[in-house]
Amino acid sequence: MHTRTTEQRAPAGAVADHERSFANKLLEMLAVPTFVLDIDCKVMLWNRACERLTGVPSCEVLGRGDHWRSFYDAPRPILAELVLQQRTAEAAQLFAHPPKPSEASNALEAEGWCDMPRTGRRRYLAADASPIFDEDGALVAAVQTLRDLTEEKMARRALEQMALRDGLTGLANRRCFDDTLQAEWLRARRQESPLSLLMVDVDHFKAYNDAHGHLGGDACLKRIASAIASEMRANDLVARYGGEEFAVILPNQTLAGAASVAERIRCRVERLHMPNSGSCAQQVTVSIGAATTGGAPDTNASALIGIADAALYRAKHLGRNRVSLPLSATP
Repeated sequence: MHTRTTEQRAPAGAVADHERSFANKLLEMLAVPTFVLDIDCKVMLWNRACERLTGVPSCEVLGRGDHWRSFYDAPRPILAELVLQQRTAEAAQLFAHPPKPSEASNALEAEGWCDMPRTGRRRYLAADASPIFDEDGALVAAVQTLRDLTEEKMARRALEQMALRDGLTGLANRRCFDDTLQAEWLRARRQESPLSLLMVDVDHFKAYNDAHGHLGGDACLKRIASAIASEMRANDLVARYGGEEFAVILPNQTLAGAASVAERIRCRVERLHMPNSGSCAQQVTVSIGAATTGGAPDTNASALIGIADAALYRAKHLGRNRVSLPLSATP
């Protein structure tokens, strides 16, 4: 009878190979899209989740360095490639949000839109890339994981749009108007270019609302909003300022140009032929006040609103259904 007195152990190389094989299988089965690049930036692992995300099977990318084709229509480095080549400073020029170092040393996190040529669907992906070192501390590979944040991004964008839109008319709301006017005023001052503003008010709207009810009044406001928007250029902004009042921002527009736009708006609303027994004209009309900064404006954005409001008040006082300009200006 022989007694076993020593423990039999597998060679160290065999243990290492077994551990490496296990690690690869683990990465392969992960639900998180994951791939690994070797020191030459060639794909050495492309898991099944990555295949599902990109539509590209691993057999088409393993051992290849053109992995960018899975994400973009034109050549550009991916995050893991920048980590391997120690070009992390370039990442800020390639991603929508400035990449930031992760908790792991020399690792990066970034977000951005990817074209996804194989699936034909643009996706907003969050990427994490980390270096892999051998026992001697030498850089040998980089692993990158991906998270598909497209739905979250689109939902956030929709919420942002809702926050800047008037729920009734679909025009920009007061918040959007205030932000845009301030930005355009700063731009006009910097470029010494004109900036004009129109304040548009529906004449005798209370009488219309009383006669047709709130639903009728809402329908009236929507038709007027559409009429005003139809006269806008690509860079103009029309907003519902409040109640039955609208505001129009006209960048790079002189007072003469603003007066012309205002008159077109007035005529277009008049041609809607919406009956209003409370109006002298017996139909819905608008009064409009105009203002402009001119070149190198000294006034601030709030003062521009005040000038346009004063002109609007004069248009109302003079009989409504007309365009009024600042007293000190001629178009």
